[in-house]
Amino acid sequence: MPLSESKRPTPKSTMTLDRVLSRFGLASRAEARSAILAGRLKVNGRRVRDPDLWVRPEKDVIHLDGERVQPARKLYLALYKPKGVITSHGDPAGRRTVYCYLGENANWVVPVGRLDKDSSGLLLLTNDTDFADRVTDPRSRIPKTYVVKVNGIVGEETVARIQQGVRMSRGDWARPESVRWLEDRGKYSWLEVVLTEGKNREVRRIMETVGFKVLKLVRIRIGPVTLEDLEVGKWRRLKPGEIQALNRIADFGLRIAD
Repeated sequence: MPLSESKRPTPKSTMTLDRVLSRFGLASRAEARSAILAGRLKVNGRRVRDPDLWVRPEKDVIHLDGERVQPARKLYLALYKPKGVITSHGDPAGRRTVYCYLGENANWVVPVGRLDKDSSGLLLLTNDTDFADRVTDPRSRIPKTYVVKVNGIVGEETVARIQQGVRMSRGDWARPESVRWLEDRGKYSWLEVVLTEGKNREVRRIMETVGFKVLKLVRIRIGPVTLEDLEVGKWRRLKPGEIQALNRIADFGLRIAD
């Protein structure tokens, strides 16, 4: 089929050209589209500028800047994100991003979910887009554990109210998997909150709903992956067992949801 005619839906063995670069872990979708529009890619020896062109990556020969496109080695990283760092590949304001901590891996991986600038803790990154999509899908219900410091003493009644679920300021409902009081220190309380939904700034919004402000928020666990042996600003590769466990949890959640 001529390339110019290959823009209609096709079998699973085909995908759009921008998706190939993303799926192979070579660029984000936005970066891939920019490279294609700039004329940096050839398909079967023919220069193309259409990011939505349907191709067969197992059969078509694709070159980027003269180099044959091949799937990148899969990377699965755990980073201890510092507070004040944004989860972004770049920032017009020049703020520090998570990519400043990844060294040579920075060109290949994308965040699996997000942590806001004022939060610290565990962030996963990968160039396996299927894995990232599965883990971040809210239907997968992968538990994420946070330690929270708030500006007051939290009583048993408030903990019970949060556990039962609260309607937040935008009208959406939040019900943590669990809420556990850890300790009071002076005028402050520390809680452990486990979520499976991953709504934007959910922990902060839950606490605001019950009358408290979050002073410190650290994500300490995602499924089986923890911050153990990680210092702030450092990263490590996920263990094969951790990757398999995350996939199992996601598969189970997605099957139940279907």
